[in-house]
Amino acid sequence: MEIEFLGGAREVGRSAVLVDDALLLDYGLLTGDPPQYPIRDPEPDAVVVSHGHLDHVGAVPALLKGSRRPTIHWTPPTAELARTLARDTLKLHGNSPLCPFSAEHVARLGEVEERHGYGEPFVVAAGGREYAVTLFDAGHIPGSAHVLVDSGDTRLLYTGDFHTDDQRLVSGTTARPDADVVVCESTYADVRHEDRRAVEERWAERVRTTIWEGGTVVAPAFAIGRTQEMMLVAANADLQPYVDGMGVGVTEMLRQYPTFLRDPEAFRRATSGARFVTGRDGQRERIADDNELIVTTSGMLAGGPVHSYLPVIRGNPTNAVTLTGYQVEGTPGRELQDRGRMEINRRVRPVSATVESYDFSAHADRDGLESFLDDYADARVVIVHGDRCESFAADLKKTGFDASAPELGDRIDV
Repeated sequence: MEIEFLGGAREVGRSAVLVDDALLLDYGLLTGDPPQYPIRDPEPDAVVVSHGHLDHVGAVPALLKGSRRPTIHWTPPTAELARTLARDTLKLHGNSPLCPFSAEHVARLGEVEERHGYGEPFVVAAGGREYAVTLFDAGHIPGSAHVLVDSGDTRLLYTGDFHTDDQRLVSGTTARPDADVVVCESTYADVRHEDRRAVEERWAERVRTTIWEGGTVVAPAFAIGRTQEMMLVAANADLQPYVDGMGVGVTEMLRQYPTFLRDPEAFRRATSGARFVTGRDGQRERIADDNELIVTTSGMLAGGPVHSYLPVIRGNPTNAVTLTGYQVEGTPGRELQDRGRMEINRRVRPVSATVESYDFSAHADRDGLESFLDDYADARVVIVHGDRCESFAADLKKTGFDASAPELGDRIDV
């Protein structure tokens, strides 16, 4: 088996792993200005997608150009999320060269997709060979999967993104299928998460205190996974948030797939208790002035309804912005986190509102990665999807693992 790394090697974003020049695992993009896509345009016979985040699925419609029709395999939530993200990409970049696909390519997804549940092996024909593929719950977001590819000679486990601890939205992964080779993400390889319940309690106390003092809390959150997690955390703390942005539609979609949720009844209660924003007739400005909790996209403040709320609340120290996820270097969220300022309406402005960061990550931390890999001490381990892939691989080698961190474009035989 030969593996080529078209993206996600020694970087976070544009994940794309090509097996035997025929079977593609993920095909994402790296957000930025401009966005970056995998380093070359492959022509696979089949694609398996680990989960519905932009950096893993964002470029998949581009694989359906011209006469190309590779079969695309994914879970039902991932299929729905892929379409949501593709439509949003078209809205942002559809009339520019920055977008490598059109609405027609998105529509073609329905012609080629096959949906699968967890633990249900299926056969994928690619490059004149047949592979037995099985998806396992990865504990990252609803529908996220570890991908096990068995060629008959080699068993390759592609972890995708995963978490070993429970979140309120999904349970942590417990799957440890036998594998000869593990391609493992390493996003938080240099971090140890704070206890999740302690983070929740600290965040809820900040929200209660701010509202009691007469302020408004804006909680920027990624639309897929984080928005729904924050709704569940809020509901558990008897808080009733407003929810705005793409996360509203994603929430409604996930209600159709209760088997992919940790606690469907808790999710139902959380969605019933939340108030969804329509954005009509100055609604956002009124809410921002009304001492409320607002969970809204985008998670890194790069766009979306959050830019309707921040100009209203930024000048009052009684208000608060609670960042709920990692802020990538160069994003408005990172600028706010590090320097207390951000670009609003094309001008860089100071933000006097309290700004705090909370670790609600959906990725395994260093301890989680090591506990996962403990089951693969005899396998070959390939580290990807991280800012410090080389150092993590080196640390694993010191403890006896056969570990490496390939560069973009590398091909390895396993």
